[in-house]
Amino acid sequence: MRHRKSGIKLNRTASHRKAMFRNMVTSLFKHERIQTTEVKAKALRSWVDHLVTLAKRGDLHARRQALSIVREKNVVHKLFEDAPKRFGSISGGYTRIVKLGLRKGDAAPMSLLELVTAEDAGPSKAKKKKPAKGKERKPAAAPVPEPAQEQTPAEAALEPEGAETGAASQEAAPEGEKEVEPGPEAASAEGDEPDTEEIAAEKEPQAPADEEKKES
Repeated sequence: MRHRKSGIKLNRTASHRKAMFRNMVTSLFKHERIQTTEVKAKALRSWVDHLVTLAKRGDLHARRQALSIVREKNVVHKLFEDAPKRFGSISGGYTRIVKLGLRKGDAAPMSLLELVTAEDAGPSKAKKKKPAKGKERKPAAAPVPEPAQEQTPAEAALEPEGAETGAASQEAAPEGEKEVEPGPEAASAEGDEPDTEEIAAEKEPQAPADEEKKES
């Protein structure tokens, strides 16, 4: 059973696998990129992260621990000089894997393992926190005014002619004043003569009461 056993065996013994990873990590820090299979590239990332962490620490004990893995002193010296400036602003994610396709012969998936550049290792932008789904409130939309309805020619013909003029005259009249209906005097002034029969009835004298008694 493989309880508490991290990593993959790669069909090699422990000594062979450790020697292979030492050589690969040394070549990576020397040339800053290597081409290998995808499985080996993923397994090598933990070795790279461990060595970069030691280089960022930078004390004598960390340097001796790095020399126990990387046997070339000039590579370790270069790593300890460049790591604080290059990877000081980030913690983890020091490598990038680019897939290259299948290898001719055995069709093994190949990848390019490289160290991130100084521009990629710069200060990362702070991620904006998204509000919870239940707490989101959308602003109330402003009421949209209804468009004025245009009258069709048939509706305009059905309306009385004096409807618009009467409404306009009522709006023009000041508040508190009411329209007065024209009386008979106004009618006479306009030239309309009253009926002659009504005027004659009004002017006839009433018969005295004594004549009525004699006739009785």
